[in-house]
Amino acid sequence: MSKDWNKSTRAVHAGTRRSQYGEVSEAIFLTQGFVYDSAEDAEARFVQAGPDEFIYARYGNPTVAMFEDRIAAMEGAEDAFATASGMAAVNGALTSMLRAGDHVVSARALFGSCLYVLEEILTRYGVEVTFVDGTDLAQWEAAIRPDTRAVFFESISNPALDVTDIEAVSKLAHAHGATVIVDNVFATPVFSNAIAQGADVVVYSATKHIDGQGRALGGVILGTREFIRKTVEPYLKHTGGSMSPFTAWIMLKGLETLNLRVRAQTATASDLAQALQGHDKLVRAIYPGHSSHPQHDLVTRQMGQGGTVLSLDVKGGQAAAFRFLNALEVCTISNNLGDAKTIVTHPATTTHQRLPQEQKDALGITHGLVRMSIGLEDTDDIKADILNALAQV
Repeated sequence: MSKDWNKSTRAVHAGTRRSQYGEVSEAIFLTQGFVYDSAEDAEARFVQAGPDEFIYARYGNPTVAMFEDRIAAMEGAEDAFATASGMAAVNGALTSMLRAGDHVVSARALFGSCLYVLEEILTRYGVEVTFVDGTDLAQWEAAIRPDTRAVFFESISNPALDVTDIEAVSKLAHAHGATVIVDNVFATPVFSNAIAQGADVVVYSATKHIDGQGRALGGVILGTREFIRKTVEPYLKHTGGSMSPFTAWIMLKGLETLNLRVRAQTATASDLAQALQGHDKLVRAIYPGHSSHPQHDLVTRQMGQGGTVLSLDVKGGQAAAFRFLNALEVCTISNNLGDAKTIVTHPATTTHQRLPQEQKDALGITHGLVRMSIGLEDTDDIKADILNALAQV
C-alpha cells in the first residue's frame, strides 16, 4: 500500500487480499476453521502463525483481516482487532489491559453501556475508577495519578456533544505512563486525527457510520501492533468477542463509501444547525461545528468539521419533545446513529434512561433533549420536516 494515499483511497483499497481467482470485490471466507497440509504444518502454525495464515475464525479470518488492515490504514494505526459490536470493542480495550488494583480516569459524559462497563464491571473486579468533567483539563490533571493505568473518554460525548481535547489529555496521561483510550464514534474515521493527536488506542462502533446502513453490529480496536496482538487479541480470542466474516465484508463495503456519506451528512448537519439557531421552540441547538458551540475552536483544530450529529433542546420538556418526535415524517425515531436515514432519539427515556436524574442534569441530558443523527435524505426535506414538527410543539 502506498503511504502517500489519502484516507478515501485507503478506504477503497487498503488491506485487499485476493484469492487465486483475482476477484474485484473482496471475498467472504465463511469458514470457522482452516486445513493444514500436514501435522507438522499445524504444529508450526499454532506456535507462530504467519501474517497470512489463520487457525480459527475466533482468532482471525481473511475477510476480517482485510477489514482490520483497511481501517488501521485509514486511522493511521499500526494494527486493529475487529469485534462483534462497539461495546465489545470498548470492553475489550479496557478489560484486556486492566487488573485488580489498577486505576482508571474517565470522562463522566459517556454512553450508558460505557458507563456500565466502568461503574459496574471494572469496579466489580477491583479496578478503581475516577470520573471527571471531560472538558475540564484541571480535573483531568488532578485525577490522573502515578498509578493510573488508563484514561478513557468519548472525543465527542453522547448526547450533549461536549468535546474533549485529545492532545491535552494525552499529554497529561502520558506524563504518568497511562494509556489513552478514545471512543471516537462521533468523530468518525473521516475526521479523526486521534492517533496523531496522542491517543494510544481508538475504538469505534462500526455499527454506526462504518456500516452506515443499519445492517450489522460490529466494532474495532485500533492501536500499536504490540497492544493489539499482545494484549487485545489474547483476551478477545479467548472470550469470544470477534467479528464474523460476513459482518467484516459488510464493513468493508461500508468503508468504500464512508467518506462520501459522512461528508454529505456533515454538510446537511451544518446547514440544519445554522437554520435552527435561535428558533423560538428551542432552548438551544447544539452542534460542534457551529460557532455557538463553546468548544468550536477545539472542534475546528481537532476534527476540522462538526460531524453528523446535532442535538436540540426543545422548550417544554419531555411532553414537548415527544410531540416534536411524533410529528416527524422524514426523520425516524430509533436509537442508532450514523445511518443513511436521519434518526432521532430521546436520550432521557432511552439510551440514558437508567442514569439517576442528578447525573442526567450534570451531563445536560434534559427532558427536552433530542439527539439527531443526520442521514442522506435531501437537506431541504429534512429541514422542512424538523421545522414542521417544531411548529406543532
